[in-house]
Amino acid sequence: MNFDSIWSNLLDKIKLDLTSLSYDTWFADTKLYKLEDGKAYIIVPMQIHKKHLADNYSNLIIKNLNELTDENYDLVLLLKEEIEQEEEKKKKKEVKDMEPTEVPHYDTVHNNLNKKYTFDSFVVGNSNKFAQAAALSVAENPGSMYNPLFLYGNSGLGKTHLMHAIGNFIVENSNRRVLYVTSEQFRQDFVKANRKDESGTNFNYIDFFKDKYRNIDVLLIDDIQFLGGASQSQQEFFHTFNNLYNDRKQIIISSDRSPTDLKLLEERLRTRFTWGLTVNIYPPEFELRMEILKKKIIAGNFEQDIPDDVIEYIASNIGPDVRQLEGSVTRLLAYSAIWGGKQITLDLAIDALKDFISKGIGEKNDIQRIQKIVSEYFQISPEDIRSKKRSSNISFPRQIAMYLCRTMTGESFPKIGTDFGGKDHSTVMHSVEKIENEIKVNKDLANIVEKLKKDIGVV
Repeated sequence: MNFDSIWSNLLDKIKLDLTSLSYDTWFADTKLYKLEDGKAYIIVPMQIHKKHLADNYSNLIIKNLNELTDENYDLVLLLKEEIEQEEEKKKKKEVKDMEPTEVPHYDTVHNNLNKKYTFDSFVVGNSNKFAQAAALSVAENPGSMYNPLFLYGNSGLGKTHLMHAIGNFIVENSNRRVLYVTSEQFRQDFVKANRKDESGTNFNYIDFFKDKYRNIDVLLIDDIQFLGGASQSQQEFFHTFNNLYNDRKQIIISSDRSPTDLKLLEERLRTRFTWGLTVNIYPPEFELRMEILKKKIIAGNFEQDIPDDVIEYIASNIGPDVRQLEGSVTRLLAYSAIWGGKQITLDLAIDALKDFISKGIGEKNDIQRIQKIVSEYFQISPEDIRSKKRSSNISFPRQIAMYLCRTMTGESFPKIGTDFGGKDHSTVMHSVEKIENEIKVNKDLANIVEKLKKDIGVV
């Protein structure tokens, strides 16, 4: 029995029933491992796929599998690392049927959503893949999957984009009432609700406030950290949160830091923020920055082509903030236009963006500087050092660079791993430990490391 052929035919059938976005997110990276003892063992890429496929697509998979094989199977979803252990597992996995009910389309001009921010326009990489999958999971099943969803990370990493994408997806595919606001808008509305009108009461304002924030199905509130210090607004948000949560309405919150780090917010709020799923969006790795820039350029449909070496220069030297990446392209095109449509080259880009880099508009990236110096010493490219290549002439300099990044910048293992092409933090830890041990017994290596430290200087 050819499992690959069976699964390929099954995916072809499933693809007809789903949007391309849902198919690519949940099915594209799956594989039929084996059919044995009335069970179909399916390999999935991440933990979130296991839950989402089981909760929402199990019946669809089983129905098509039965049609193709004329056999009845129970579904077992496994991660790749669980394959060696699955033979020992004897308990069946319970599968829940959560087929969404079709409802008439509902639209509103008062949801504050930006229609350009969709899942299709969100560029996915290693640093944000889990966040994108979690957001889509909530969008497909608001109120029942991960409530609340709490997204956090530095400014410009895509939190707001994902929030609007969730809202736009829900509005487009259901009749649910969606509201997106910033915490500042919430605070201003609350202040207005406490003002008295011409009759000397504030009943009308209160009714308006409660209708706006509690008579909805999905609340998306951005930059919740700015409620810090506003005790009365926090108290009102506490009641709003409880009201929506108890009614099984979906809540999505974003912040520049994790719930436990929001020290200016009340403990009871911080506790509630962790009831659902908390997701950290990490800075985009080099490859993702490249893809973001290319998508920006394609969408802009500019008159001039921007060469790959220019895109690489921008991705390497401008910080991880997506807005700054996009702004650098706008600045480069404007600079070219000022010079009469001068052809865009690497030299022109360096001149046009020198203020972005030298004045710190782009984040100074000490890790990339170390990568550059190490790669020059070993006569390889920075792209090689960030790649997945495992040849010794690349892997050994990469380990040295990771060691220097850790000892000279103090950056965390996950951060270093992200800047080395999305490597796992355990890989960085292994590399650092290996070089630490080798320089103790290898004088030549110790001399090389000392020379590199001098070349790098004070970071």
